[in-house]
Amino acid sequence: MKNKEEITKNIVKGILIAGGIAVASTSPSFVSRVLPKIYKYAKYKIIDNKNNKKFYDTFYSLKKRNLIFFENRGGQIYISLTPDGKKLAGKYQIDDLAIKKPKKWDGKWRILIFDVLDKQKIKREALRGKIKDFGLYQIQKSVWVYPYDFKNEINLLRSFFNFAEKEIKIIVASEIEGEQELKRHFKLT
Repeated sequence: MKNKEEITKNIVKGILIAGGIAVASTSPSFVSRVLPKIYKYAKYKIIDNKNNKKFYDTFYSLKKRNLIFFENRGGQIYISLTPDGKKLAGKYQIDDLAIKKPKKWDGKWRILIFDVLDKQKIKREALRGKIKDFGLYQIQKSVWVYPYDFKNEINLLRSFFNFAEKEIKIIVASEIEGEQELKRHFKLT
């Protein structure tokens, strides 16, 4: 059985992925028609009626909290995320973000350097925490290395935290002095 936070995450991500959901507003069974669409996009499985009720309750809780928006357009009701709902969806995307490892290493090192001002300390620490979650290896204070491409993931973090390009840089290198230690760390030997 899923808890309310997981169900919230599924609904918000489902609407984000769908880009909004439309249902005929003339339908007397509006909820019974819209929920299966959200289930589909959220990849949510109904186990029993108790879970279905939790999903339904969470859906309406999101509406009350102004995270989802209903709009009637010409006989169709469109459900979409509000700006606050989009922020929450972005947070969930960041939480689930992971670097995909290819089967074979291409022999290149990805080096991440960042210089974030003290006035943005909270965002800097959040970035550092996510970098650690990714498994990057710290070689100096704000210099991290990883053997696989992480450009898309770092760009998503850069956008989410609203960092300027000059604050975070990615370098691709064919060798690093003392890389044997790195190869052992990443089990590349």
